[in-house]
Amino acid sequence: MNRKLNKFITARFKLCYGEFELSINLRLPNSGISVLFGHSGSGKTTLLRCIAGLQQAQEGYLEINGSVWQDSDVGVFLPTHKRSLGYVFQDANLFSHLTVRENLNFGLKRLKAHPPRPPSKGGDFHHIVNLLGIKHLMERMPERLSGGEKQRVAIARALVLNPEILLMDEPLASLDSKRKQEILPFLSRLNQELNIPVLYVTHSQQEVAQLADYLVLMEAGKVQAAGKLSETLSRLDLPLSQERDASSVWNAMVVEHETEFHLTRVAFEGGSLSLPAIEAKLGTPLRVQIYARDVSIVLETPHATSILNVLPAIIVGISDGENGQSIVRLEVGTQALLAHITRKSALVLNLKIGKAVFVQIKSTSILN
Repeated sequence: MNRKLNKFITARFKLCYGEFELSINLRLPNSGISVLFGHSGSGKTTLLRCIAGLQQAQEGYLEINGSVWQDSDVGVFLPTHKRSLGYVFQDANLFSHLTVRENLNFGLKRLKAHPPRPPSKGGDFHHIVNLLGIKHLMERMPERLSGGEKQRVAIARALVLNPEILLMDEPLASLDSKRKQEILPFLSRLNQELNIPVLYVTHSQQEVAQLADYLVLMEAGKVQAAGKLSETLSRLDLPLSQERDASSVWNAMVVEHETEFHLTRVAFEGGSLSLPAIEAKLGTPLRVQIYARDVSIVLETPHATSILNVLPAIIVGISDGENGQSIVRLEVGTQALLAHITRKSALVLNLKIGKAVFVQIKSTSILN
């Protein structure tokens, strides 16, 4: 796509109503999926509405692709219909009297009336239809669609506008677990095939692990932390590292299928992992999730163990968790890894920052 070279989206907002105050100063990457994560009431949706122009902050500055959409210092505020964005809500909000094709064409009519940018792959009708797997649904009415199908159509309707940015406000919140698992791969493909930055709101840790390239943690209207997913998940000063489902997410690539043992070997920068066999071509990129509870630490290479994934690591941080637990942050090659062990184990092993150890990874999950 023909994008400007700006590498960041700048968003600064201050908004007060009642007892709630939103005070945000963010610089987000102008590519990939940036996830806004936090508990209900943390200000995620309010921030998204400010970016969309649906809510005007008393003080605000927003710049996307070199275009200033809001600058309260000089009185600039573009209304929503003049902002080149797509917005997907929790509910699909399809027009019930129109077919899927007609719902998509409704968006195209707006595009023709207010063409925001030159045509691109991101706004190509047929490419989007195929990408989201809705070609066979084009003549159906919304009442004949499942919840997941409705959301895919809603995403397609937003994308045919060829937006500068796609905003998604908990698009899977109304779906059951099965429907969520159906639609998540399509959201991952958006990131891989369309060069459109996505700002995605959720309170689901699984959606964070599966989709986020950049993570923004919000609490009480403020940014608690922001950074690349792998770095932010493994920060010992954040509550995510302390939770029972604390995990690390690694990017890897399929390099070998050991058909005899029903295993697949994937490589990452600094080593490789053996995983249960998957159907994927060599060279396929994967996202691997490793729960901290599934990582153990040993001082020497074990010579007799059923655990296949034993890797050298360096301890880069240790903190005390709850209930006699120690949280250890390690580096395996260039990858950050968390381990939850007992405080007694950390003492017996004399674990210290900078110490070279080995990690045993008992289990992994493929996220895409």
